[in-house]
Amino acid sequence: MKRQKRNQSDRAFYKGYLAATQNKAMDRCPFENEELHQAWINGWREGREDYWNGFEGSVTAQKLETYRAVTTNVHHPDGWRTM
Repeated sequence: MKRQKRNQSDRAFYKGYLAATQNKAMDRCPFENEELHQAWINGWREGREDYWNGFEGSVTAQKLETYRAVTTNVHHPDGWRTM
């Protein structure tokens, strides 16, 4: 079965969120396109806020699932995983 491509803006947001939760700087945005750049920055800001609030691991994975930007395949300490 063929998979549909994800919305580029959603993917940019997701990647920005991940970058922030991995403590990467905002100026590391890989997008030059204005719309994708802004989506990445928005994701980075939300991820940075979550990072500062102490969210990590399964909480981050669950939050990313709600965005449905891409499928996460995160292995959790208690054995379950998101798909």
